[in-house]
Amino acid sequence: MWGFNVRPHLCCRLPSLGTGCLRLAARNGRAFGCRLAAGKACGHSPRSGPAAAPAPGPVLITTPIFYVNAAPHIGHLYSALLADAMYRLKVLLGSDAKFTTGTDEHGLKIQQAADAAAKNPLEFCAGVSEEFKKLFHKSLVSYTDYIRTTEERHKTAVQYFWCVLREKGYLYQAAYEGWYSTPDETFLSDSQVLERKDTNGNIIKVSLESGHKVEWTKEENYLFKLSEFKPKLLEWLKKNPEVIIPEKFYRIVLHWLQEEIPDISVSRRRSRLKWGIPVPADSTQTIYVWLDALVNYLTVAGYPEDQNLPALHHIIGKDILKFHAIYWPAFLMAAGLQLPKQIYVHSHWTVNGQKMSKSLGNVVDPMERFSVYTVDGFRYFLLRQGVPDADCDYYDDKVVKVLNADLADSLGGLLNRCTGTSINPDQIYTTFFNHCFPERRPEDNRPLKGRATTEDYKMIQTVEQLPMNVKDSFENLQIYKALEAINFCVRLTNGFFQRHTPWKLDGKNAEDCCWLETVLHITLECLRVYGILLQPVVPTIANQLLSRLAVGPHERDWEHLNFLARYHNNICIFEGRKLGPDTGILFNRLERIHKAPSKTRGNQEIKMPHILK
Repeated sequence: MWGFNVRPHLCCRLPSLGTGCLRLAARNGRAFGCRLAAGKACGHSPRSGPAAAPAPGPVLITTPIFYVNAAPHIGHLYSALLADAMYRLKVLLGSDAKFTTGTDEHGLKIQQAADAAAKNPLEFCAGVSEEFKKLFHKSLVSYTDYIRTTEERHKTAVQYFWCVLREKGYLYQAAYEGWYSTPDETFLSDSQVLERKDTNGNIIKVSLESGHKVEWTKEENYLFKLSEFKPKLLEWLKKNPEVIIPEKFYRIVLHWLQEEIPDISVSRRRSRLKWGIPVPADSTQTIYVWLDALVNYLTVAGYPEDQNLPALHHIIGKDILKFHAIYWPAFLMAAGLQLPKQIYVHSHWTVNGQKMSKSLGNVVDPMERFSVYTVDGFRYFLLRQGVPDADCDYYDDKVVKVLNADLADSLGGLLNRCTGTSINPDQIYTTFFNHCFPERRPEDNRPLKGRATTEDYKMIQTVEQLPMNVKDSFENLQIYKALEAINFCVRLTNGFFQRHTPWKLDGKNAEDCCWLETVLHITLECLRVYGILLQPVVPTIANQLLSRLAVGPHERDWEHLNFLARYHNNICIFEGRKLGPDTGILFNRLERIHKAPSKTRGNQEIKMPHILK
């Protein structure tokens, strides 16, 4: 139970200042304004929170399933965090949402990696998949389902899907000849490869997109009639331009569809690839790893028993765009299933200006960074700095600057300023006095009344608009913009607090006391909104902040935003409530040991210092 002070609840304007503020009146055994008897309303209906679109039906948010040929790094984590934040916001909005991730465990690369590790493939896959699970658990990735493509439920779904494609006439056998990239697990046309010298000076063919070596392959397999779906894919995309976000990647897919779209191989000879799902009724063939992998989205949706799919929202890296924006919709069209609602595409992370690589020794291990920056701190940095339509550069000095500025100084400092015992000795969610800060519409040109300034009214308006701005940014995969907007409002609120210097007000003066309570109330209300909106990104910090403000677990969703209800002469359910316990600094400042090095020298060393007062 959250504690409440026994204080009169003010829900209407004060007729005069005569008797003094609520704190002084309570001390003198008097109260003014209107008291509310239990269960009674005061005639003012609470102002509703920001309008949220009604939930359209079940939503499934997915990450790509991650290939288990190597341990997870920040690129994998970034995909998972984007999906996790999107899922958490959907839940906050009241959507019927689920969130799935997992591991892709079939293919020639896995077969080779297991051989190199002297393990059988299933044992090898289980070990690496467990590393992904540990990372996601540690980083608070709140998936509702975790799929491994070696599971029996997935094998059933894939083989059923294959039979549907075959029965509908979209699969045929033919001799396939072309370039094949084992690292990319994909066939390439002549226009998709180029010549390059290897380390020994030999001329080799490589993938134009990935740079990986390709080999000429000729074999008899099954092909999917992708070419038949080119007109349908173009029609779908032109009717739904918002289906691929950001727009940059939508235009790339349209460009691909202007070119020739050949039929694609969807199986490999089992003599070459044993580690995979066998083609039904043909023991000589293994289902191609990409068809196998993409069907995971159906497996987690309950396919084939349930073929009424939820709205699919895919989070993917730009390197697998073609598979998700051309192959996958074509497969679904062929099977007569619902197409994805949206495909969110993000770019990659580099480290000090270079691509992450084991040979360069610059692969960033998220688990190591958690011990330095905390889980919430590292989540915040990746989502604050990650820009979907451009590669992002990682270096530790940037992490320190961002976290100190946004979390330690701005957000944490603001919470400390308005909840400290020196300025809020009663440790309560203070009262808002309308005569000090009367309601004012943006078009109102009348002279200001009370103590509020023009800047104060602008701040109120900006914070009122913040939830919808955050929601819109999330829906466009611009979570960094949502965090920029929140941080901007936090700085505005710090400016508001600093501008009115409430610590200088005379606690014995009735007028000063009312203004002090009003300034604190506004600041607490701002922090409450920021805490609710930050839950998808920094759940632990948001929980600590909201608990300090005595916001209960069931008062943290979109419907409870209801910012500054008392300003609009409505009931504020938090007013007069005893604040939650002080659990210490919201986020400890990080201290740099050395100056930031040049990009060629790698990351600097940092430490968690003592708390800076």
